[in-house]
Amino acid sequence: MTNGGSGGLAPFYSMVINDLARRLEAEGRDICFLEQGQPAAPPAPKVIEAVRAVLDQAQPYTPFGGLPRLREALAEYYRAQHRVSVEPRRIIATMGSSAGFILTFLGAFEHGARIAVTRPGYPAYLNTLAGLGYRAVEIPVTAEQGWHLTAEEIEAAHAREPFDGLLLASPANPTGAAATRKQLEGIVSTCRRLGVRFLSDEIYHGLDFRGPSVSALEFSGDVIAINSFSKYYCMTGWRIGWLVLPEDVLERVEMLQQNLFIAAPTLSQVAGIAALTERDYYEQQKAHYAANRPLIAGGLRNLGFGVEEVDGAFYAYADASRFTNHSLSFCKQMLQEAGVAATPGVDFDRVNGHRFVRFSYAGSRATIESALERMAKFVKR
Repeated sequence: MTNGGSGGLAPFYSMVINDLARRLEAEGRDICFLEQGQPAAPPAPKVIEAVRAVLDQAQPYTPFGGLPRLREALAEYYRAQHRVSVEPRRIIATMGSSAGFILTFLGAFEHGARIAVTRPGYPAYLNTLAGLGYRAVEIPVTAEQGWHLTAEEIEAAHAREPFDGLLLASPANPTGAAATRKQLEGIVSTCRRLGVRFLSDEIYHGLDFRGPSVSALEFSGDVIAINSFSKYYCMTGWRIGWLVLPEDVLERVEMLQQNLFIAAPTLSQVAGIAALTERDYYEQQKAHYAANRPLIAGGLRNLGFGVEEVDGAFYAYADASRFTNHSLSFCKQMLQEAGVAATPGVDFDRVNGHRFVRFSYAGSRATIESALERMAKFVKR
């Protein structure tokens, strides 16, 4: 399935549901927010200390690529976490991963190029590609295969409809699927053989539950890695991310950054430098998600949803076909009647998402327990 041009744009339903939920909350309703990937914890205390220490100083633009200290700290992160040598100049600090995707698409591909993504997948992929004039080629993955994309499926999809790039998240949103080292190496190798540029969405790195996160940079210096402080580092609203770029697109992305965004927010870069040193704190948050994972999976199964514990991230992508064949209506009704906000599967899959609902377990245990109690009454009705 290919989506392109203005016809490829669709609402971001997670935000639509969140907006409806906030309106109900403003009216005095108690809402369980499970619709967005919003960690409940604040950033590490030392992050706040670092920002507070410079609040009374001028906040000028930083160099367009980011503060040298941040780029050097990120290079050290790749050395320590992935045993990969990355030159700091190949790292660009961005206004969240959202700006990173824009810079990547515009910097690495000609207008109208075809970019492959998985279905289900993060809705902003399709909408960003359509808004920029690119064409998305969707490769379906299924629950039966653990939502994993294989090298064989990439090759078959490319034979049916050749594409110029492949964007893959591991761990993935909404499914939580994370490629093993062997699987990711095979995917990178297949893309190289086909002449397809591989774009590695590593935004949920650090949130793998079955072993250390694996970066595509461990297998090739020609890939583009996109990452963010939003999820693992509990900094969604700080809007700070980064790119690791190969030499052949670096200069073009630098020019785009200079003109489209100038630089990432200064205070957020200061926060990012501090966050990278606080992994013990963030591992505590990961342990919290790990405890929530069986709670929500088991609770949803007891209610009649089809769901399994997944590899990573902090989402349960649940088959709701026992209750609905229209996930958007189901989510709106569940919000209105039960006060539980969740994201309809049509956000992630415009073909089969009407049967699915995504629940985030990044919030508190108490919120999840309350939501399950409310949903038990709702589904009985």
